[in-house]
Amino acid sequence: MDNKTDFLRRLPDSTEHFSRGESLWRKLHIDPLLLLLLLTLTGFGLFVLYSGSEQSMSMMKRQIAFYIIAYCAMFTIAQLDMKMLQRWSPWFYGFGIVMLILVYFIGVNAKGAQRWLSLGFIRFQPSEALKIAVPVVVAAYFSSRVLPPKLKHIFWSLILIAIPAVLILKQPDLGTAILISASGVIVLFLAGLRWRYIFGSVAILAASLWPLWQFVLQPYQKQRVLTLFNPEADRLGAGWNTIQAKIAIGSGGFDGKGWLKGTQSQLDFLPESHTDFIIAVLAEEFGLLGVLWLIGLYLLIVARGLFIALNAQTTFNRLLAGSLTLTFFVYVFVNIGMVAGLLPVVGVPLPLVSLGGTSLVTLMLAFGILMAIATEKKKVAK
Repeated sequence: MDNKTDFLRRLPDSTEHFSRGESLWRKLHIDPLLLLLLLTLTGFGLFVLYSGSEQSMSMMKRQIAFYIIAYCAMFTIAQLDMKMLQRWSPWFYGFGIVMLILVYFIGVNAKGAQRWLSLGFIRFQPSEALKIAVPVVVAAYFSSRVLPPKLKHIFWSLILIAIPAVLILKQPDLGTAILISASGVIVLFLAGLRWRYIFGSVAILAASLWPLWQFVLQPYQKQRVLTLFNPEADRLGAGWNTIQAKIAIGSGGFDGKGWLKGTQSQLDFLPESHTDFIIAVLAEEFGLLGVLWLIGLYLLIVARGLFIALNAQTTFNRLLAGSLTLTFFVYVFVNIGMVAGLLPVVGVPLPLVSLGGTSLVTLMLAFGILMAIATEKKKVAK
């Protein structure tokens, strides 16, 4: 009896150093592995951006400031109680819709599109907030209903997705509309959408391609689709970006030309080398090895996000974590696909690498929610 008592008395002491480490991360509401991967990716992103921006120190300072703001936003949102987020999701969504409507009346017009709101000292895109608001509200909608979803619930969730997508498409901003639609549809898929509905949706989408082409897409958007199939038809116009990106990627070879030695980017042949086409800079200077390194980092982040989703304790948390993670994967896939000439150019930056402000903060807010879900799972288990 005394021996058993002594064993029980000694057991907490032998594991004290482990519990201290766990409690520290739990108190900070931070997932250490995810944080390490994000720090590695953003650090590597600064390295590539310095070359893609033609060694512009002003851009570097601007990006570092964005990173500081984004990480602060991530750490702040990681403290959020997920039950409160679920409860307030309709208000968050509604506020985002109101901001999208305001864009039509007081929005700032730039480069032929009216997508921004200005507060005088700062300008931001309200559509970025919907990248989080849409999956949050759809996940909250399904979390209080029996799954797999019934047809009427599918219908109302599609309405929730379609309203902001249509408003953003009218700005026009096809890329963001696609990403927001994807974030909501992924929640619907993760909710257990039946295969007959999936096949039916594919058939409806195929049947609607012609009406979309005729009545929805803008002339410049149609041109981008046509350029995808034959960029050489307008070498000095619509096809210039894709052609120069392919040249940069191909000339990099296996191990690249070396940092700051890429001819396409350094001699200004490659447009938007610090934003949408920055991966072409990476491919030219670091070759296939550099691209595989970057893709590997992305896949590890996605894997960690899916692990957090798999271990979440509530339906809302699982659906939301899965959607945010897979939407991040869609961002990466669309950017790399359009730079490589596999998808139309839709203006989607490379996540956490391209120069950006609002989009960068939005992504880090999503990762903050993932960390909140990860730490909440540990608290529930305890």
